[in-house]
Amino acid sequence: MPRANISTGSVYEKKVGYSRAVRIGQHVAVAGTTSMKDGSLVGVDNPAEQTRVILDTITGALHEAGAGVDDIIRYRVYLTDVDHWPLVAPVLSERLGHIRPANTLIGGVTLVDPQMLVEIEADAIIDAVSVD
Repeated sequence: MPRANISTGSVYEKKVGYSRAVRIGQHVAVAGTTSMKDGSLVGVDNPAEQTRVILDTITGALHEAGAGVDDIIRYRVYLTDVDHWPLVAPVLSERLGHIRPANTLIGGVTLVDPQMLVEIEADAIIDAVSVD
């Protein structure tokens, strides 16, 4: 199967040697994504805003791979402070609640920049059909 690597141009992608997303067949894996935009962190001290920006970046990577938000089957949320979950959860519900993908939320992690409060990764299957 052909492989498509998707880049958002993040400095970390080149520095670490990874892709924002990789598509093989109908599967798209989106790497852990933070709220970095144009080299700057968006939403400092605001986990809800960081989550919005992250989901926008993930959505863009999915679209570039030929997928969409509705194709997400699983996502993982990493929080530096688990007490931020009540601020992050409404944003996740607003953006992903209509498809209800599998979810894992892990708190107490250390991210690469101390101002980063949230990191999210996602997996999608293109044209996944809901059975709800």
